[in-house]
Amino acid sequence: MSESNTADQDPWLLTPGPLTTSRTVKEAMLHDYGSRDQRFIDINHRVRSRLVDLVDGAESHVCVPLQGSGTFVVEAMLSNFVPSDGKVLILVNGAYGQRMESICAYHNLSAESVSWAEDEPVDPSVVAERLAADSSISHVAVVHCETTTGILNPIEEVAAVVAAAGRALLIDSMSAFGALPVSSRSIRFDALVASSNKCLEGAPGLGFCLAAEDALEATQGNSDSLCFDLYQQWKGLEVNGQWRFTPPTHCILAFDQALREFDEEGGVSGRGGRYRANCDLLVTGMRELGFETLLPDELQAPIIVTFRMPADAAFDFQIFYDGLSDRGYIIYPGKLTIAESFRMGCIGRLDAGHMRGALNAVREVMAEMGVASGSPTVS
Repeated sequence: MSESNTADQDPWLLTPGPLTTSRTVKEAMLHDYGSRDQRFIDINHRVRSRLVDLVDGAESHVCVPLQGSGTFVVEAMLSNFVPSDGKVLILVNGAYGQRMESICAYHNLSAESVSWAEDEPVDPSVVAERLAADSSISHVAVVHCETTTGILNPIEEVAAVVAAAGRALLIDSMSAFGALPVSSRSIRFDALVASSNKCLEGAPGLGFCLAAEDALEATQGNSDSLCFDLYQQWKGLEVNGQWRFTPPTHCILAFDQALREFDEEGGVSGRGGRYRANCDLLVTGMRELGFETLLPDELQAPIIVTFRMPADAAFDFQIFYDGLSDRGYIIYPGKLTIAESFRMGCIGRLDAGHMRGALNAVREVMAEMGVASGSPTVS
C-alpha cells in the first residue's frame, strides 16, 4: 500500500462505500463465467457458505444473495420478514433508519418508530418499554453502524431485549459486517443484511441476507415483489445452485476473491483491527489540526468519522473537498441535521500509510485556504 497517489492512479476512497479495493479483487472481474457453469455454481456455494460461517450459523442459518445495492436487500428483508399482519418497530438514529421507514411506507407495512438524536446510540431499555406496551409489534429493525455519523448501536443488548420479549430482530449490518463481530450464538436474529462493497472489500452490486432457516421458511408467500422474494431466491439456489435471474457474475467473482483476502488478513479480528488503527490515526491527526469529532471515542465505530465543520471564515468545504480530490483523496460530505459536518472513512484497502497521506493532504489544503485551525468554534 502506498502513502501517496499520482495522476494515473485511482483516488483513495475515504468513504463508506464503494471503497478502494485491491488490485487482485479488480483483476478477478477480468474473467467471464456462464451463470449455469458448474465452476460458477461452485463459487456461489463457496461464497454463501463462507458468509454463513461468519455468523457461526452453519447449523441454523442460510445465505440468500440478491442483485443490487445494499438498500435493495434491506428492502427485501423488511418486505419478506414482516408479514402483512405483522408490525415492525424501527429504531432510528440516522438516515438509514429513516430509509427503513420509507421502505415500510412503500410496501404499506405496519410500522412505528422510536427515534434518538443522530449522535446518540439506540437505548435498549426504551425498546423494552415499547415492546411491553404494544403486543402487536412482531419485529424490531435496527442499524448496526449508522453511517450518518459513524455511531455504533448496541445490537447485542437490543437483541437480548427483543428475544426476552419473544419478538423477531432484523439487522441492517451494512457498514459493520466483516469488521465487527456478529455471532448468531450470542445475538438472536431472524435476518441480517449486508453487501459486498463495504468491510468485506468487494465490488458493488451484491447484497446478501443471512437468515435463520426456520424464519426464512416462514416468509413463504410474504413478498409483494417477484425480484425481491428471498424465499424463492433461496429455494432456487438450493435446488440447482442457480440464480432465478441473471446474476452479477463479475461482482461475485470479485467477492469470492475479496473473501479469500479477508481470511488471509485474519477475518473479523484482522480486518477490524486494521480499520481501528486507521480510525485512531485519523482522529488523532485531525484533532491535532483542531478538528472535532461529532462522537466521543466510546461511541465511534472504526468505519467512518464525522468531523464538525471548521468555524474559520476562510474554510470552504467545496474548495477543501476539491483540494483533497486533486491530491488523490475522496471524502464524503456530511449527512446531519444537528450540525454542519463532513465525513472521512477508515475502511477499504487502506492502511496507516494512506491515513498519513490523507492527513498531509488536509494540512496542505488548509494552508492553501489560509485556515489556521479546524476548530468548529471561533477562538
